[in-house]
Amino acid sequence: MAQIFDSVKDAKKKKSPTDEQDALVAESLGKIRNKLIVMSGKGGVGKTSTSVNLAVALSQKGLKVGLMDVDLHGPDVPRMLGLDGLLDLTEEQKLRPIAYSETLSVVSIESLTPNKDDAIIWRGPLKFSAIRQFIGQVDWGSLDFLIIDSPPGTGDEPLTVAQTIKDAKAVIVTTPQEVSLADVRKSISFCRTVQMEILGLIENMSGFVCPHCGEAVELFGTGGGERTAAASGIPFLGRVPFEQQLVRCGDAGECIFTFHADSPVAAAFQSIADRVQERSV
Repeated sequence: MAQIFDSVKDAKKKKSPTDEQDALVAESLGKIRNKLIVMSGKGGVGKTSTSVNLAVALSQKGLKVGLMDVDLHGPDVPRMLGLDGLLDLTEEQKLRPIAYSETLSVVSIESLTPNKDDAIIWRGPLKFSAIRQFIGQVDWGSLDFLIIDSPPGTGDEPLTVAQTIKDAKAVIVTTPQEVSLADVRKSISFCRTVQMEILGLIENMSGFVCPHCGEAVELFGTGGGERTAAASGIPFLGRVPFEQQLVRCGDAGECIFTFHADSPVAAAFQSIADRVQERSV
């Protein structure tokens, strides 16, 4: 009889794989002061470029920043930063993020796939597991900010982040046009439904200055994001103009802060990074 009781006690002491992963996730998150998920209601609004340039702008302020790409079907973060190679393992058998600089490190599913053009064909449970592993089984170390680039919409990936990172805050990206604003209101509704605080809204592609004549052109309109933020009672973090240099930099894997530090786009992201830092812990 005593042996049976001892066996039961031993079984209780052993942690299940889920318990072990929960412990790893909690340990990792405990070292990260601010967790921000960058969301958009629809694709094509510049969510990933916003995630990348916000992360770079914060890191250039001397803050320790991690950038986690959970857009599992379209992971563009490594390409936009010009990062190659696969993730290595630490001595503790954790994944080591790829260092972009001394203050910015990156993890993406693309850095785990030898062929970058292979499609990721996963259902919800696999996505859930992958995102949790990106948090708990990655050696992020101590961070001031973890920026999470999510796919557009309100599906598995942002829901997993909301359920796993209880103190995550949302940064919502939109363009000024009404079709984008209609979708971004769904993102706002999502955040309120899952009780995720919204740090603020960014209006991307807000106006364009012709490089030849200097005339300002409202390609997608302007001011719609700020009006939506005001109507929804959420902070407005700023506008980012449409600029060809940002497109070229993204395609070439170059940082606009390095090659066009005096551009309006760089200034806009620096200003937004200041507001993000002011509104964070």
